[in-house]
Amino acid sequence: MKTVKIKIYKFAELSELAKSKVIEKLSDINVNYDWWESTYEDAERIGLKITGFDLEHATGRFLLSACEVTQNIFNEHGENCETYKTAVKFLKEWQPVFDDYMNEHSEKYESSESENELQSLEDDFLHSLLEDYSIMLQHELEYLQTDVAIIETIERNDFWFKETGEIYIFNCGGAKT
Repeated sequence: MKTVKIKIYKFAELSELAKSKVIEKLSDINVNYDWWESTYEDAERIGLKITGFDLEHATGRFLLSACEVTQNIFNEHGENCETYKTAVKFLKEWQPVFDDYMNEHSEKYESSESENELQSLEDDFLHSLLEDYSIMLQHELEYLQTDVAIIETIERNDFWFKETGEIYIFNCGGAKT
């Protein structure tokens, strides 16, 4: 049997060159899984089902009425959140049309014109919310690929490295690189 001694380092202890190699090698560490799930879950909590996402846009549908989604946003999201601002705008446009639609003394009482306008406003609201979530997803992806996020993941997961920046992996049968 032979005993081999290997000096291992935490990320912060590596040379700048070794750190650069580590960051390059682990550039996809934060995005090689379903990183978007928490954002999708947030959307579902307010009543929006995101069915797809690419770097240009998100697709989806309401799981609840537009008004219920609006109320959920007011309850779940802060006033500075874009979805909150989108919900405020929707309600400001939707409420007067709905009030006319429900007012027996209005010429638009239960009119198909009002129904169409309400549906159009709800469709626009859905599109705007999907755009808000698309932007959130884009920002999240961009952040996860930054050096700062990669280093946070390395340090949070207590990685060890050889002097050259190679990952040192401990296992029960000995060490592997």
